[in-house]
Amino acid sequence: MRFELTEDQRDFAASLDSLLAASDTPAVARAWADGDPAPGLALWKRLADQGLTMLATEASPVEVCVAFEALGRHSVPGPWVESAAYLPVALGREVDGIATVALPPHVPYALDADVADHVYVGTSPADSVGPPIASVDRSRRLFRVAGSGKTHPAAFELAVLATSAQLLGAGERLLADSVAYVKQRRQFGREIGSYQAIKHALADVRIGLDFARPLVHGAALGEISASAAKIGCSEAAYRASRTGLQVHGAIGYTQEFDLSIWITKVRALVTAWGTPAYHRAQVLEGLVG
Repeated sequence: MRFELTEDQRDFAASLDSLLAASDTPAVARAWADGDPAPGLALWKRLADQGLTMLATEASPVEVCVAFEALGRHSVPGPWVESAAYLPVALGREVDGIATVALPPHVPYALDADVADHVYVGTSPADSVGPPIASVDRSRRLFRVAGSGKTHPAAFELAVLATSAQLLGAGERLLADSVAYVKQRRQFGREIGSYQAIKHALADVRIGLDFARPLVHGAALGEISASAAKIGCSEAAYRASRTGLQVHGAIGYTQEFDLSIWITKVRALVTAWGTPAYHRAQVLEGLVG
Protein backbone atom coordinates (compact mmCIF):
# COMPACT_ATOMS: atom_id res chain seq x y z
CA MET A 1 0.00 0.00 0.00
CA ARG A 2 1.31 3.43 -0.93
CA PHE A 3 0.22 6.21 1.39
CA GLU A 4 0.73 9.93 0.83
CA LEU A 5 -0.61 12.87 2.79
CA THR A 6 -3.15 15.05 1.04
CA GLU A 7 -2.28 18.63 0.18
CA ASP A 8 -4.35 19.88 3.14
CA GLN A 9 -2.54 17.50 5.50
CA ARG A 10 0.85 18.61 4.18
CA ASP A 11 -0.15 22.24 4.64
CA PHE A 12 -1.29 21.48 8.19
CA ALA A 13 2.05 19.81 8.95
CA ALA A 14 3.98 22.73 7.45
CA SER A 15 2.02 25.30 9.47
CA LEU A 16 2.66 23.40 12.71
CA ASP A 17 6.37 23.07 11.95
CA SER A 18 6.57 26.78 11.18
CA LEU A 19 4.82 27.72 14.42
CA LEU A 20 6.92 25.39 16.56
CA ALA A 21 10.22 26.26 14.87
CA ALA A 22 9.63 29.90 15.80
CA SER A 23 8.69 29.07 19.42
CA ASP A 24 12.11 28.05 20.81
CA THR A 25 10.68 24.77 22.09
CA PRO A 26 13.96 23.65 23.77
CA ALA A 27 13.69 26.70 26.04
CA VAL A 28 10.01 25.94 26.62
CA ALA A 29 10.83 22.33 27.55
CA ARG A 30 13.61 23.42 29.93
CA ALA A 31 11.33 25.95 31.64
CA TRP A 32 8.61 23.31 32.01
CA ALA A 33 11.15 20.90 33.55
CA ASP A 34 12.30 23.59 35.99
CA GLY A 35 8.75 24.20 37.23
CA ASP A 36 7.96 27.28 35.14
CA PRO A 37 4.98 26.28 32.97
CA ALA A 38 4.20 29.80 31.69
CA PRO A 39 5.99 29.49 28.30
CA GLY A 40 4.52 26.02 27.81
CA LEU A 41 1.00 27.18 28.65
CA ALA A 42 1.32 30.07 26.20
CA LEU A 43 2.41 27.62 23.49
CA TRP A 44 -0.43 25.29 24.47
CA LYS A 45 -2.95 28.08 23.81
CA ARG A 46 -1.44 28.82 20.41
CA LEU A 47 -1.57 25.15 19.43
CA ALA A 48 -5.11 24.79 20.74
CA ASP A 49 -6.07 27.77 18.59
CA GLN A 50 -4.63 25.80 15.65
CA GLY A 51 -7.15 23.06 16.44
CA LEU A 52 -4.92 20.38 18.00
CA THR A 53 -7.26 19.69 20.91
CA MET A 54 -10.20 18.95 18.62
CA LEU A 55 -8.45 16.65 16.14
CA ALA A 56 -9.47 13.43 17.91
CA THR A 57 -13.17 14.26 17.60
CA GLU A 58 -13.27 16.44 14.48
CA ALA A 59 -10.59 14.91 12.20
CA SER A 60 -9.16 11.52 11.31
CA PRO A 61 -6.36 9.59 13.07
CA VAL A 62 -4.11 10.64 10.18
CA GLU A 63 -4.35 14.30 11.22
CA VAL A 64 -3.72 13.25 14.81
CA CYS A 65 -0.51 11.52 13.69
CA VAL A 66 0.57 14.56 11.66
CA ALA A 67 0.15 16.78 14.71
CA PHE A 68 1.86 14.46 17.18
CA GLU A 69 4.81 13.85 14.90
CA ALA A 70 5.35 17.63 14.91
CA LEU A 71 5.02 17.72 18.71
CA GLY A 72 7.66 14.99 18.98
CA ARG A 73 9.96 16.63 16.45
CA HIS A 74 9.95 19.83 18.51
CA SER A 75 9.74 18.13 21.95
CA VAL A 76 6.70 20.13 23.07
CA PRO A 77 6.01 19.48 26.78
CA GLY A 78 2.63 18.89 28.37
CA PRO A 79 -0.07 16.18 28.58
CA TRP A 80 -0.92 16.33 24.88
CA VAL A 81 -1.64 12.63 24.43
CA GLU A 82 -3.99 12.75 27.39
CA SER A 83 -5.76 16.00 26.43
CA ALA A 84 -5.83 15.71 22.65
CA ALA A 85 -5.94 11.95 21.99
CA TYR A 86 -7.24 9.82 24.85
CA LEU A 87 -9.75 11.94 26.76
CA PRO A 88 -11.66 13.47 23.80
CA VAL A 89 -12.50 9.95 22.57
CA ALA A 90 -13.08 8.49 26.04
CA LEU A 91 -15.35 11.37 27.11
CA GLY A 92 -16.93 11.85 23.69
CA ARG A 93 -16.10 15.54 23.55
CA GLU A 94 -13.26 18.02 23.26
CA VAL A 95 -11.52 18.62 26.58
CA ASP A 96 -11.98 22.05 28.13
CA GLY A 97 -8.54 23.38 29.07
CA ILE A 98 -5.70 21.02 30.00
CA ALA A 99 -6.48 17.54 31.27
CA THR A 100 -4.50 14.46 32.19
CA VAL A 101 -5.31 10.87 33.06
CA ALA A 102 -3.96 7.76 34.74
CA LEU A 103 -4.93 4.28 33.51
CA PRO A 104 -3.28 1.63 35.69
CA PRO A 105 -1.46 -0.59 34.93
CA HIS A 106 -0.34 0.73 31.53
CA VAL A 107 -0.45 4.43 32.48
CA PRO A 108 0.21 4.26 36.24
CA TYR A 109 0.84 7.98 36.76
CA ALA A 110 -0.90 11.16 35.61
CA LEU A 111 1.39 13.35 33.52
CA ASP A 112 1.69 17.02 34.57
CA ALA A 113 -1.20 16.81 37.02
CA ASP A 114 0.12 19.93 38.74
CA VAL A 115 -0.72 22.14 35.74
CA ALA A 116 -3.83 20.30 34.53
CA ASP A 117 -7.29 21.79 34.94
CA HIS A 118 -8.79 18.29 35.15
CA VAL A 119 -7.26 15.03 36.40
CA TYR A 120 -8.95 11.73 35.60
CA VAL A 121 -8.57 8.07 36.42
CA GLY A 122 -10.16 6.42 33.42
CA THR A 123 -13.16 8.65 32.68
CA SER A 124 -13.79 9.55 36.33
CA PRO A 125 -12.30 12.56 38.10
CA ALA A 126 -9.41 11.61 40.36
CA ASP A 127 -10.06 11.58 44.09
CA SER A 128 -6.69 13.09 44.94
CA VAL A 129 -3.26 13.88 43.51
CA GLY A 130 -0.18 12.70 45.35
CA PRO A 131 3.49 13.72 45.24
CA PRO A 132 5.48 13.79 41.99
CA ILE A 133 7.49 10.83 40.70
CA ALA A 134 10.85 11.38 39.01
CA SER A 135 11.07 10.64 35.29
CA VAL A 136 14.13 10.17 33.10
CA ASP A 137 12.66 13.03 31.04
CA ARG A 138 12.69 16.10 33.29
CA SER A 139 9.92 17.72 31.24
CA ARG A 140 7.57 14.81 32.09
CA ARG A 141 6.34 15.39 35.64
CA LEU A 142 4.50 12.29 36.84
CA PHE A 143 2.03 12.14 39.74
CA ARG A 144 0.38 9.39 41.73
CA VAL A 145 -3.41 9.80 41.70
CA ALA A 146 -6.16 8.06 43.64
CA GLY A 147 -9.40 6.94 42.07
CA SER A 148 -10.92 4.26 39.89
CA GLY A 149 -12.15 4.12 36.32
CA LYS A 150 -12.22 1.94 33.24
CA THR A 151 -9.99 2.17 30.19
CA HIS A 152 -11.71 3.11 26.93
CA PRO A 153 -10.25 0.70 24.33
CA ALA A 154 -10.63 2.93 21.24
CA ALA A 155 -9.27 5.93 23.11
CA PHE A 156 -6.32 3.87 24.35
CA GLU A 157 -5.54 2.78 20.77
CA LEU A 158 -5.50 6.41 19.60
CA ALA A 159 -3.29 7.43 22.52
CA VAL A 160 -0.82 4.65 21.66
CA LEU A 161 -0.84 5.79 18.05
CA ALA A 162 -0.25 9.42 19.07
CA THR A 163 2.68 8.34 21.25
CA SER A 164 4.08 6.37 18.30
CA ALA A 165 3.90 9.47 16.12
CA GLN A 166 5.68 11.47 18.82
CA LEU A 167 8.46 8.89 18.87
CA LEU A 168 8.72 9.06 15.08
CA GLY A 169 9.03 12.84 15.18
CA ALA A 170 11.64 12.71 17.94
CA GLY A 171 13.63 10.13 15.99
CA GLU A 172 13.57 12.32 12.89
CA ARG A 173 14.84 15.29 14.91
CA LEU A 174 17.65 13.23 16.44
CA LEU A 175 18.72 12.03 13.01
CA ALA A 176 18.63 15.53 11.51
CA ASP A 177 20.69 16.98 14.37
CA SER A 178 23.18 14.10 14.19
CA VAL A 179 23.67 14.49 10.43
CA ALA A 180 24.21 18.23 10.86
CA TYR A 181 26.74 17.61 13.64
CA VAL A 182 28.86 15.04 11.79
CA LYS A 183 29.18 17.48 8.88
CA GLN A 184 30.69 20.08 11.23
CA ARG A 185 32.80 18.06 13.67
CA ARG A 186 36.32 17.40 12.42
CA GLN A 187 38.76 14.77 13.66
CA PHE A 188 42.17 13.87 12.23
CA GLY A 189 41.67 16.59 9.64
CA ARG A 190 38.36 15.21 8.29
CA GLU A 191 34.67 15.68 8.96
CA ILE A 192 33.65 12.70 11.08
CA GLY A 193 30.67 12.19 8.78
CA SER A 194 33.08 11.10 6.06
CA TYR A 195 33.96 7.92 7.97
CA GLN A 196 32.16 4.80 6.74
CA ALA A 197 31.28 3.56 10.23
CA ILE A 198 29.38 6.75 11.00
CA LYS A 199 27.71 6.77 7.58
CA HIS A 200 26.52 3.21 8.10
CA ALA A 201 25.20 3.94 11.62
CA LEU A 202 23.22 6.94 10.42
CA ALA A 203 21.95 5.02 7.39
CA ASP A 204 20.62 2.32 9.74
CA VAL A 205 18.74 5.03 11.64
CA ARG A 206 17.28 6.35 8.39
CA ILE A 207 16.14 2.87 7.37
CA GLY A 208 14.57 2.23 10.77
CA LEU A 209 12.55 5.45 10.66
CA ASP A 210 11.50 4.80 7.07
CA PHE A 211 10.20 1.38 8.07
CA ALA A 212 8.40 2.78 11.14
CA ARG A 213 6.50 5.49 9.26
CA PRO A 214 4.28 3.07 7.24
CA LEU A 215 3.34 1.37 10.50
CA VAL A 216 2.03 4.68 11.83
CA HIS A 217 0.13 5.36 8.62
CA GLY A 218 -1.20 1.80 8.52
CA ALA A 219 -2.44 2.03 12.10
CA ALA A 220 -4.02 5.44 11.41
CA LEU A 221 -5.95 3.87 8.53
CA GLY A 222 -6.99 0.88 10.64
CA GLU A 223 -4.99 -1.61 8.59
CA ILE A 224 -2.78 -2.73 11.48
CA SER A 225 -2.79 -2.35 15.26
CA ALA A 226 -1.44 0.67 17.09
CA SER A 227 0.73 -1.76 19.08
CA ALA A 228 2.69 -2.63 15.91
CA ALA A 229 3.27 1.07 15.28
CA LYS A 230 4.41 1.61 18.88
CA ILE A 231 6.93 -1.23 18.66
CA GLY A 232 8.35 -0.04 15.34
CA CYS A 233 8.57 3.61 16.34
CA SER A 234 10.05 2.80 19.76
CA GLU A 235 12.83 0.75 18.21
CA ALA A 236 13.55 3.28 15.46
CA ALA A 237 13.58 6.29 17.80
CA TYR A 238 15.68 4.48 20.39
CA ARG A 239 18.22 3.59 17.72
CA ALA A 240 18.25 7.25 16.66
CA SER A 241 18.91 8.35 20.24
CA ARG A 242 21.73 5.82 20.79
CA THR A 243 23.38 6.68 17.49
CA GLY A 244 22.96 10.39 18.10
CA LEU A 245 24.68 10.04 21.46
CA GLN A 246 27.50 8.01 19.94
CA VAL A 247 28.29 10.46 17.15
CA HIS A 248 28.09 13.49 19.46
CA GLY A 249 30.28 11.97 22.14
CA ALA A 250 30.29 13.17 25.74
CA ILE A 251 28.58 16.47 24.92
CA GLY A 252 25.39 14.51 24.18
CA TYR A 253 25.05 13.62 27.88
CA THR A 254 24.89 17.22 29.08
CA GLN A 255 21.61 18.93 29.99
CA GLU A 256 22.87 22.16 28.42
CA PHE A 257 23.02 20.53 24.98
CA ASP A 258 19.68 20.33 23.16
CA LEU A 259 20.23 16.73 22.06
CA SER A 260 19.61 15.54 25.63
CA ILE A 261 16.03 16.84 25.49
CA TRP A 262 15.15 14.39 22.71
CA ILE A 263 17.26 11.53 24.06
CA THR A 264 15.46 11.55 27.41
CA LYS A 265 12.09 12.14 25.73
CA VAL A 266 12.51 9.02 23.61
CA ARG A 267 13.60 6.95 26.58
CA ALA A 268 10.47 7.97 28.49
CA LEU A 269 8.06 7.49 25.59
CA VAL A 270 9.31 3.97 24.83
CA THR A 271 7.51 2.73 27.95
CA ALA A 272 4.67 5.29 27.97
CA TRP A 273 1.17 4.03 27.16
CA GLY A 274 2.20 0.41 27.41
CA THR A 275 5.63 -1.21 27.64
CA PRO A 276 7.28 -2.88 24.64
CA ALA A 277 6.53 -6.27 26.23
CA TYR A 278 2.82 -5.44 26.46
CA HIS A 279 2.60 -4.27 22.86
CA ARG A 280 4.54 -7.29 21.57
CA ALA A 281 2.06 -9.50 23.39
CA GLN A 282 -0.80 -7.59 21.73
CA VAL A 283 0.72 -8.10 18.27
CA LEU A 284 1.28 -11.80 19.00
CA GLU A 285 -2.31 -12.20 20.17
CA GLY A 286 -3.53 -10.52 17.01
CA LEU A 287 -1.54 -12.98 14.90
CA VAL A 288 -2.33 -16.24 16.67
CA GLY A 289 -5.07 -15.51 19.22
